Amino acid sequence: MKQIDKELLESVISEARKSPRLRKNYNFHQSLDDKCHRFLNALEVGTEVPIHHHVTKDETFIVLKGRVRVNTYNDQGEVLESTVLSHEDGIYGVDIPKNTWHNVECLETGSVIFEVKEGPFVEHEIDGILEVKTKSLPLRSEQVEVCDKKRRLPAGEGVRL
Repeated sequence: MKQIDKELLESVISEARKSPRLRKNYNFHQSLDDKCHRFLNALEVGTEVPIHHHVTKDETFIVLKGRVRVNTYNDQGEVLESTVLSHEDGIYGVDIPKNTWHNVECLETGSVIFEVKEGPFVEHEIDGILEVKTKSLPLRSEQVEVCDKKRRLPAGEGVRL
């Protein structure tokens, strides 16, 4: 049994602070091929999670520490819903239905969410990121790199969300 305690959260938060992405996952699943992915996601203010969707997978976020905003969007990139997850506010989590455009914004340093979604891990194709589909928002080169006519990211270079 693995406890999710203050020591574990602080360890993952410390790694997120050192990461150029300003976030760090701690996986409970044993393999990216597992059918159920369960993990901590430590986030720092300034981390950027592009608007994306999972065509066939629901996703659940539960805040363990700090404050994060979860947004959902329509196909034009307009916000449909925005919810701040925070113990102080009594809103602890959300469940995002499959094929729903969404992103997460960190509002407080040292925030940690518990995420659950169906496996296996599939690298995002460019069409899975809203900025590319709508071409309304600029992409940074470190987020996406087109490698061929199939519009897929290079192997091992998928956008990590």
